[in-house]
Amino acid sequence: MKVMITGGGGFIGYRLARKLLERGTLAGADGAQQPIERIKLLDTAFPPRPDPRLVCVAGDLAAPGVIADALEADTAAVFHLAAVVSAGAEADFDLGYRVNLDGTRLLLEACRRLARPPRLVFASSVAAFGGALPAVLDDSTTPNPQTSYGTQKVIGEYLVSDYSRKGFLDGRSLRLPTIVVRPGKPNLAASSFASSIFREPLNGVEASCPVPESTGIWLLSPRRVVDAFVHAHDLPQSAWGTSRVLNLPGITVTVREGVAALGRIAGERAAARVRFQLDDRINRIVQGWPVRFETPRALALGFSADPDIDTVLRDYVADEGIELPAA
Repeated sequence: MKVMITGGGGFIGYRLARKLLERGTLAGADGAQQPIERIKLLDTAFPPRPDPRLVCVAGDLAAPGVIADALEADTAAVFHLAAVVSAGAEADFDLGYRVNLDGTRLLLEACRRLARPPRLVFASSVAAFGGALPAVLDDSTTPNPQTSYGTQKVIGEYLVSDYSRKGFLDGRSLRLPTIVVRPGKPNLAASSFASSIFREPLNGVEASCPVPESTGIWLLSPRRVVDAFVHAHDLPQSAWGTSRVLNLPGITVTVREGVAALGRIAGERAAARVRFQLDDRINRIVQGWPVRFETPRALALGFSADPDIDTVLRDYVADEGIELPAA
């Protein structure tokens, strides 16, 4: 089986690739596990020393011919993670639509021309929701995005569903919570602070929080989201029925609760490194996002959330090899 991951040079995409290397198989159309022959990553940049078992293709998703050249005719699995993130798409309207909409359409058209319809997993977002929201969202809540990024993700969901309906591919879209904790440097995502307020203090650096401490976040850990991508791929087509879109489970954590957990895990000196500096632009975007969900369909299909924020932080510390101060 040949696999492609768009956005494969990014943190989640590359972590997914390593998970697939470790696993060695994915479900085929008949449900049986098949050996993974090749994993190809398409992105604009990659880690300094990528795993030699991965094929890295540098290119712009929306540039003419890039996807057509990168996608092999017998590719059986596609994970579409490439995107201009939330604040970036809001700041640069044309770039957001070129990559997040035009790039997605080009990918789906390339999949349509493959020898056999591939399984495709699309990374959508809870930014699909906005406006006047109920206190708790569920699987029946209608998307109403209030940002360009959210709009582009909802359009992508509809495209994946329609291409699946026509039999051009077997698609499934996952609406991701905010992923915490992301290592590395902050990016242009409005949610970037949700990792920074943990990552930087754990590294002995002060972090600026642009939202009030009462702000709630619907979040999921990197471990769980990678597992969700693999699980979504391996579910049979029949499990999805007529709805190809799923809200992933997560947990609701306020910034105040997160900082308190940071203090429990790494000590009060680490927690004190979080400084509150309100950024109206970021705060407006974040305050429009949903905070609480009920996800019975995802749970029934075998997806799961993290148990609590303490576990998320401990897993991050373990994964990154961070040495905590002695108790």
